[in-house]
Amino acid sequence: MTIRIETFALGPLSTNAYLLSDSEKGTGVVIDPGQRPEALLRRIESLEIEAIVLTHAHFDHIGGVDAVRKAKGCPVYLHDAEADWLTDPKLNGSLNWPDIGGPVVTEPAEYALDEGMSLKLLGETFRVYHTPGHSPGSVSLVWGTHAFCGDVLFKMGVGRTDLRGGSSKELYNSIHDRLFRLPDETILHPGHGPRTTIGYEKEHNPYV
Repeated sequence: MTIRIETFALGPLSTNAYLLSDSEKGTGVVIDPGQRPEALLRRIESLEIEAIVLTHAHFDHIGGVDAVRKAKGCPVYLHDAEADWLTDPKLNGSLNWPDIGGPVVTEPAEYALDEGMSLKLLGETFRVYHTPGHSPGSVSLVWGTHAFCGDVLFKMGVGRTDLRGGSSKELYNSIHDRLFRLPDETILHPGHGPRTTIGYEKEHNPYV
């Protein structure tokens, strides 16, 4: 089985949504379906989507949740620290930027993510790392040599910590004690911008 990873930069903030799909079985998993998800919806029209997994619940990462969930009838996974953020636009930040989409409200998640959890999706095992700092419920999803890290770590950058529940101390602890313990060849798929590797960020990222 070969799982394909596709990236969709969605909405005004070009938030990376990821589709992991098995073309032989016609199944897929969506990570962080953001605002204006039309391109993603077209791509998954013929797929059975097993789950939506959220690295965190900021509005630009959840704007397409209900559209995907209603179209495909799939459950949503999110860390409990942000369980209320899906239903409250004040918590998910969408009220703070009314000019880029207005209030974002979705139904609650069906399942909670937590540190050390293993998800069985697409016949593979995905490990859940709780990586707070950018937000209290931020998680990174690790599968083989791939890590989907949301807004924790970027190529040559790190996530902002000035939003609700953010903490610079927690962010750097998450990077050093969680992500940087992954093998250097691990490919990082961030919430914004291009992919990178653990080894590259250890050597070149000026913030860490």
